[in-house]
Amino acid sequence: MSNEPRDEDAGEAIVYLNGRFLPVSEACIPVTDRGFLFGDGVYEVIPAYGGRLLRLPHHLQRLQNSLDGIRLHNPLSSDRWRAILEELLQRNRALAGPDNDQSVYLQVTRGSAAKRDHRFPEEVVPTVYATSTPLPAPDPAIAEHGIRAVSLDDIRWRYCDIKAVTLLPNVLLRQQATERDAAEAILIRDGLAIEGSASNLFIVRDGIIETPPKGPQMLPGITRDLVLELAARHGLAARESDIPEALLRTAAEIWITSSTREIVPVTELDGKAVGDGRPGPLWKKMSALYRDYKDAVRRGAAE
Repeated sequence: MSNEPRDEDAGEAIVYLNGRFLPVSEACIPVTDRGFLFGDGVYEVIPAYGGRLLRLPHHLQRLQNSLDGIRLHNPLSSDRWRAILEELLQRNRALAGPDNDQSVYLQVTRGSAAKRDHRFPEEVVPTVYATSTPLPAPDPAIAEHGIRAVSLDDIRWRYCDIKAVTLLPNVLLRQQATERDAAEAILIRDGLAIEGSASNLFIVRDGIIETPPKGPQMLPGITRDLVLELAARHGLAARESDIPEALLRTAAEIWITSSTREIVPVTELDGKAVGDGRPGPLWKKMSALYRDYKDAVRRGAAE
């Protein structure tokens, strides 16, 4: 297969695996891969608007932090990561629609060893995988009505700041939310609201935007940080502070954020309305600011 960047014919998605671009149906890893056997790996999700990666340096820094957290060296330089991901976006351009908005998923595992052993292998080559899929526009029904969420006890491990592929607790929590007709679970640990099963958390209280401070109990979200940056840039009061469960339940607004969901208003929590049961005024302001930022990314005026 040629290594020259090109648009692929619309059809099967192209992925990157260990130095090659190939159709997803041809991509295989050994059953001895430690990511498969142990969940011994980390991942990133990066939105791309108009084919341009959003905040790539921030995502790559978080990837590096996660790799450091599991004591795995980064197999690629930042420039090489950029080149691979941009080529991947180009190869899947025909599948992405007229706006060319895509979501990139990348994963690095410790690789494949001959023997299944909990100890790190002495000599092993990391497995590097990346794919991109079309990123749909936000659902206008969510902007009008918001989403339902439920609160659940946080059953995850102690190192939630590592974006590890070991996501079974998150899967179980999200499934519990789904079975209760909710779109997300907000996790409670030691009396504090921490984050969602696949999102960061914001509330609005007394006209101030609040989000839990960073720490090992939560994943430091790139969208979360961008929301705080946009708030500071546009004169909206915002701060990092603990959110006791009682304050969560009396908040005027609740939002969740993630790379693919962007900023989503929660209008019902555990069957009770949040505020007046509609997306709130500060969410509307922040959502508009985020849309403007996305447009700047598409124009190449922001990253």
